[in-house]
Amino acid sequence: MVANEPTLQDRGDTPPPLLQALNLSKTFNKVPALIDGRITLRAGTVNALCGGNGAGKSTFLGILMGLLRRDSGRVSIRGRELEFGSPADALDAGVAIITQELSPFLDMTVAENLYLGREQRRGRFFVDDRRMRAEAEDILARLKFDIPASARLRDLSVAQSQLVEITKAISRRSDILIMDEPTSAIGERETQMLFDAIRTLTAEGVGIIYVSHRLTEIFEISDDYTVFRDGRFVEGGAISNIDRKGLIRSIVGRDLLDHRREPKSFDTEKPLLEARGFSAKNRFSDINVTLHAGEIVGLYGLLGSGRSEFVNALYGNEPRDAGEVLIDGKPTDLRTPADSIRAGISLVTEDRKQTGLSLTASVAHNITVANLPHYTRGGFLKGSAEASSVRAHIKRFSIKTASADLPVQSLSGGNQQKVVLARCIDTDPRILICDEPTRGVDEGAKREIYAFLESFVKAGNAVLMISSEVPEILGNADRIIVFHRGRIAGEVSGPDATQETLVHLAS
Repeated sequence: MVANEPTLQDRGDTPPPLLQALNLSKTFNKVPALIDGRITLRAGTVNALCGGNGAGKSTFLGILMGLLRRDSGRVSIRGRELEFGSPADALDAGVAIITQELSPFLDMTVAENLYLGREQRRGRFFVDDRRMRAEAEDILARLKFDIPASARLRDLSVAQSQLVEITKAISRRSDILIMDEPTSAIGERETQMLFDAIRTLTAEGVGIIYVSHRLTEIFEISDDYTVFRDGRFVEGGAISNIDRKGLIRSIVGRDLLDHRREPKSFDTEKPLLEARGFSAKNRFSDINVTLHAGEIVGLYGLLGSGRSEFVNALYGNEPRDAGEVLIDGKPTDLRTPADSIRAGISLVTEDRKQTGLSLTASVAHNITVANLPHYTRGGFLKGSAEASSVRAHIKRFSIKTASADLPVQSLSGGNQQKVVLARCIDTDPRILICDEPTRGVDEGAKREIYAFLESFVKAGNAVLMISSEVPEILGNADRIIVFHRGRIAGEVSGPDATQETLVHLAS
């Protein structure tokens, strides 16, 4: 870690910012990823770092965390200029990051995960498990996270595991916390727990850089905002000085109209799909859902309500104890994903990196992998047919990639999600099941996905959509079915579909 004097700002009576970055830049293979990155973080505040996919946020955070060496620019903490050569340097300087990618050791306890690599010891050789557990219990209680320190990670939910990851960073007693999409894997209850923890930390003087594509969260928890676009700082200031439309305009570079589909009428006598009496022990019970051609039906519920478990059982990813499926009024046996694909159903999974994509494989392979028999003859791949289809999908979904042969992990999150959609559409489905279809993508990419779903159902198809974002599901669904504790708590549409109604039914 290199420290230089003088500091970034003139000495005077005003204390320097907790963290300040100016004019940061970074180029990869002669391609600029960051041109002018800047942020000012005040002690005891939350600064929301906003920007579309590919805006340069990840590169900027990589520099702040010592994962990348900057080409130019300066970083200071409390007025002292620093350069981090490694993440360890950043941690030593009081900078910690909470990422959306979980990395728990499943067979270790919560306490062991929190103190991995910095275990408390008795003497030189013995780990002091009792002391670690006691300290872990103290910090979990301080943050009001109801998680036993002695529990093994394997026995926790994804939401609880994310809270443990958050606790791990906080337990280092860092003055500066970077939170990168911290709510991507947790529900509304856990999100409010996290926000309470953030308020506790900022009251103690901790500064937080908060990255999220969920604008509702940004306006609820942030004091300041900073916007990047195309690798450059665009603007920043107090969050109270900008509204939602203004922030979207700054992020996207243009105005976006409020999105809400017009209500439609459907031929209720001829459903495209019917799921009757779906049940699976300890997950969901007696679920009945009907889809009509031209319709988007939303599924809403809190984390663990059974909505994702139901659609995975419907698609054949998970077993069910009871239930039948009718397509065009005819009983159809769906026991595996292959059965569903043959029946004209495709699934956009909840987590694109874990279950939606093969990250090291090419963009082209990820688009066509679910439909390879269509591109083979006599056991040989028809390369020209595959390449033609891939080009058409890339154009249709406006996927930004220099080549279809690049690994899909090189794309931004929004473009990765478009690849998932392209893969699903490549099987020519009539029914599209979307589980959190816009998770982790920017406002511009969200609107493109909404437009695609609209065009898909206009062609006589249907969509079953899960979303945790109330504005999204209100803006896109013709009807909304609300799940609560594995059962359907109610169904709303038209003027009855309000945030208050959905939250009331879900909780």
